[in-house]
Amino acid sequence: MDEPTVVVGLVTSVHGLRGEVSVQNRSDNPDRWRPGGEVLLPDGRRLTIEASRPHGRRLLVKFEGIEDRTEADRLRGATLVVPEEWLPPLPAGEWWAHQLRGALVRTSSGRELGVLSEVVANPANDIWIAVDDEGNETLIPVLAELLVDVDAARGRIVVRDVPGITAPDDGSEG
Repeated sequence: MDEPTVVVGLVTSVHGLRGEVSVQNRSDNPDRWRPGGEVLLPDGRRLTIEASRPHGRRLLVKFEGIEDRTEADRLRGATLVVPEEWLPPLPAGEWWAHQLRGALVRTSSGRELGVLSEVVANPANDIWIAVDDEGNETLIPVLAELLVDVDAARGRIVVRDVPGITAPDDGSEG
């Protein structure tokens, strides 16, 4: 696939005998898994959602044309993507995680943490990985109280100085 895509799910296992698969949802779009919606496999093949329902921390998804366990098993481990152009518009001041890759990350005191190289999706909150010129990584939990400014259009992120996270540990013990 030539156009940029965004990962929206991962097929983790097969469920039952009628072609359902368990999907780890990585989409913030509440409409992503509705019947009639589509996702793509990385090779560009389209999958149309016939039905979906919550199942613990995952979703059970039935795709049109996947009728039994054997066909569903071929999807195990598949990454499900959508083209960036399929993403709904966001309100002003919000961003999609993929728009921030390559942004320069600094602390509110002006210390450069590096360039945002990866966004790790986690159930509680995403984690940004900033890498400086020497290859040092800073793991930044994406929490409202830690973010000072995020400017996706200009590729700039400012985070608070927090000892042990975004600033050197001050050495004091609590």
